Amino acid sequence: MTTSPNTASNTDFLLAIEDLTVSFDGFKAVNELNLYVDREEIRVIIGPNGAGKTTVLDLICGKTRATSGSIRFHNRELTRLAEHEIVWAGVGRKFQNPTIYENLTVAENLVVSYPKGRSVFGSLGFRQDIAVRTRVEEVAEAVFLRDRLDDMAGILSHGQKQWLEIGMLLIQEPELIMLDEPVAGMSVRERQQTGELLARICQGRSMLIIEHDMDFVRSIAHKVTVMHQGKILVEGSMDKVHDDPRVKEVYLGH
Repeated sequence: MTTSPNTASNTDFLLAIEDLTVSFDGFKAVNELNLYVDREEIRVIIGPNGAGKTTVLDLICGKTRATSGSIRFHNRELTRLAEHEIVWAGVGRKFQNPTIYENLTVAENLVVSYPKGRSVFGSLGFRQDIAVRTRVEEVAEAVFLRDRLDDMAGILSHGQKQWLEIGMLLIQEPELIMLDEPVAGMSVRERQQTGELLARICQGRSMLIIEHDMDFVRSIAHKVTVMHQGKILVEGSMDKVHDDPRVKEVYLGH
């Protein structure tokens, strides 16, 4: 992509955030932020606690309302949409802690998220035809849970619960997936598998990820954005970010 970010609203960037600001009692958690994400890009946002990383995801998904600025997805303004409308537009969000239905099976968790049903009762009540079952099995295979479909979600390991929630996003076929610290609490092997998973599911969609594990970031990121005090400090490859003295001062050095 060689298009200048200054004209991003009129280009084919999947996500274009411009002059985005949100204030809480006068404190600007995000301050005139400009961020542009390409199609099929894995963008990782890093930075110290309080930098505004999670707030950016909250703003994109509609959980928090912007004070000013623009968030355009496929050139459609998101700041005026309700949370469920943003989901329907093709944006999926996974929070830091897994939010799954522990008293349902793995398969039922995936069915709940199937686009035909927009609630637990609606999803479990509609007829689960061959297309639904096939899609559930495909997603379970993709997230390493094909052999756990009939198990209760509550007995899964922490890492498997993280994978299940990613599967619950995947079954909705979003074009943008946002993940908040997806490998937190995982074993080394689970982190490796998650890296493989994200690289695979990025085909045909983009990902916006918040992460603190620098080895994991290096293994998956197409581009890294460093935030500090609600603004972008620097962007680029992991090598560029790692070698930047400003990043070392405010983040990596600590």
